[in-house]
Amino acid sequence: MNINELLSQKINLRQIKGVVSWVSGSRENINMLWSLARTEDRMTSVNALWSMTHLPETDAECLMLLRNEMIDMLLVETDTGKKRMLLQLLRDQEYCADDIRTDFLDYCLSKINSECEPYAIRCFSIYSAFKMCRHFPEMIAELEEHLDMMQYQTLSPGLKSALRQTKAKIAKLKRQ
Repeated sequence: MNINELLSQKINLRQIKGVVSWVSGSRENINMLWSLARTEDRMTSVNALWSMTHLPETDAECLMLLRNEMIDMLLVETDTGKKRMLLQLLRDQEYCADDIRTDFLDYCLSKINSECEPYAIRCFSIYSAFKMCRHFPEMIAELEEHLDMMQYQTLSPGLKSALRQTKAKIAKLKRQ
């Protein structure tokens, strides 16, 4: 069975790990997996993204090369599962002061207090926003405002953790 056939059906974590084993270390195979993540077939796309979230840190550089395409896909995506996995992939990346896309930052900031969004999307948005804002004091101040607004909402344990961790990172950043 080829990769297209495998990803077009319901798969399990063992099969995902097999896909990751085949893809990892090969820029060509990672690009092939990414092209499958962008297909119209939801099952194939979700399974490809799910596989990408399991790639080891050694493949981070290949994923960095796909960052703008991931952001472009995220900004127009309506499928909650795909948005969550794209944000997970983007959360794990590093952001320099000169490679921040303001449309992605605005997206993340808009999701932090959006109670209609699933908790995972809100958490990943907090983490990603911090990684981008940390380079600019004025952006950290804006992020803090968004985080402070969360105190008026009912938060899941995961959101409380993301809030606590991010506020701790901001406090540490301010002490430096």
